[in-house]
Amino acid sequence: MSSTTTERRKALISVHDKSDLCPFAEQLVELGFDLISTGGTATALRAAGIPVQDVSEYTGFPEMMHGRVKTLHPKVHGGILALRDDQTHTNSMIEHGIAAIDLVVVNLYPFEATVAKDGVTRAEAIEQIDIGGPSMVRSAAKNHRFVGIVTDPGDYARVVNELEKENGRLSETLRRELALKAFATTAAYDAAITRWLDEQEVLEGATQLFLPKQFVVGGTLFALCKYGENPQQAPVGLYATNSTDPLALHRFVEVEGTEPSFVNLTDVDRVLQTMTHIAAGFSVNFGSIPRIAIGVKHGNACGSAVGDNEIEVVSRMVEGNPLAIFGGVVMVNFTLNHFTAEVLVKHGMGPKERRVLDAVIAPGFSDAAIQMLRRKNGRCRIITNPALGNLGVHSLDSRPRIRPVRGGFLVQPNYTFVLDLNGLTVEHLVPNGKTVNTQERRDVILAWAISATSTSNTISLVKNGMLIGNGVGQQDRVGAANLALAQALRAGHSTKGAVASSDSFFPFTDAPAWLADAGISLIQSTSGSIRDDEVKKFCGDRGVTLCLISDKLGRGFYGH
Repeated sequence: MSSTTTERRKALISVHDKSDLCPFAEQLVELGFDLISTGGTATALRAAGIPVQDVSEYTGFPEMMHGRVKTLHPKVHGGILALRDDQTHTNSMIEHGIAAIDLVVVNLYPFEATVAKDGVTRAEAIEQIDIGGPSMVRSAAKNHRFVGIVTDPGDYARVVNELEKENGRLSETLRRELALKAFATTAAYDAAITRWLDEQEVLEGATQLFLPKQFVVGGTLFALCKYGENPQQAPVGLYATNSTDPLALHRFVEVEGTEPSFVNLTDVDRVLQTMTHIAAGFSVNFGSIPRIAIGVKHGNACGSAVGDNEIEVVSRMVEGNPLAIFGGVVMVNFTLNHFTAEVLVKHGMGPKERRVLDAVIAPGFSDAAIQMLRRKNGRCRIITNPALGNLGVHSLDSRPRIRPVRGGFLVQPNYTFVLDLNGLTVEHLVPNGKTVNTQERRDVILAWAISATSTSNTISLVKNGMLIGNGVGQQDRVGAANLALAQALRAGHSTKGAVASSDSFFPFTDAPAWLADAGISLIQSTSGSIRDDEVKKFCGDRGVTLCLISDKLGRGFYGH
């Protein structure tokens, strides 16, 4: 391939991600570009035998301060920003010996990858905040009428193809598209820095809530959902805002199945939130994490169980609410084998009877499990993420949750509270002289995690490590209690000796009365009602253990 222009043009290249760099740079040279570059980029190009001029040689000014100052120079930004059709600009270029730079190829320091490393210091993180790179990107994007800006190695081939077709130039359409992508890149980069710095303020105790005066969000389109909340709605984009979180949704790999819908992804997000809270609760209170299986339908748990035997855990998760689990999303924290997969999909006694599920998610799947799911439930999405096998308190997501509203959005600090029963005597928990056994403690941890991550108002019922009823999204707590009890009754479960968890306080004794009448032995909720004392006395009189969490997050668990 030979040069297609008589006048050699200039391209400035400064990249951290050197994927496909040398073939791209070689093609630029053949297309008539002289290359200017910095530091490691120039070294890589020379090592490949590609002619390149150091930016310090071009500017006549040395790099200094460990590379902090190298491209921040009028010969760089003047060459990028100059309007080629403005005589005063061209006169300034001539007067000061500034050459036009027509193509800028830049990607930025890996800030997010740096801060994701264990033990990274604030100083190390700050050093990975790119200054020269975003400055060049913004300059080129601003002057996209004359300058092409390339921030993504994935665009290299496309840029070369158009340069070949357009006699060494990029079309206005592509320049505008690349400029938009460039501004989005720097915006997302600044958002990641802002988010991390704000998180550090919270961790260091400078602020109590992750609610800065300016809240910025940036993300990269990762996937398109086939439709919105309902099939008639337009496709929805999944944007990745954090490239380093091993449990981020874009880290989950679909082994098999059709592309997910909006509801599928929101269900995956909710089941993951519940899973991490269960794991954290067991880790803090018992020092180990059991096998966990959770089923979610339309954003709320419809089945869950914990235990040591994988087949039994999956079976009890299904038995909790066998009707609601149809069409649901199931997640487990262990590798799914043939036998556990069969329990999931088998329904009834006939060979053709099967349970339809939208998705099954696990740290891994055996080949036999995949074959079983494929044969019995061909529409099922099989999704894997190895990080599910290594859960704990570290897996809780501290990043805020964002909900759009007309004219803006709401930001809620994420719920990372862990119910901690350690160090509390029986008397602290049970003023009426009863005893609380290990099974009840395990059950209350499971019930709390489910109610805390379900739609309010919620009351969750757990017995012997199995969710037997989940009254979610009700307008009052009596309704939540009645719905949970009705679910348990419909599925044939006895509620005597079960524990109940409410996601907030009881304003009256009416809901506790329904629970006590059903034989619930232990109720856990938050404090904060003006009738807390009445609720405590009522439960004590009925022989029901009452466990209250402080209504002030961070004050921990206490009992009355």
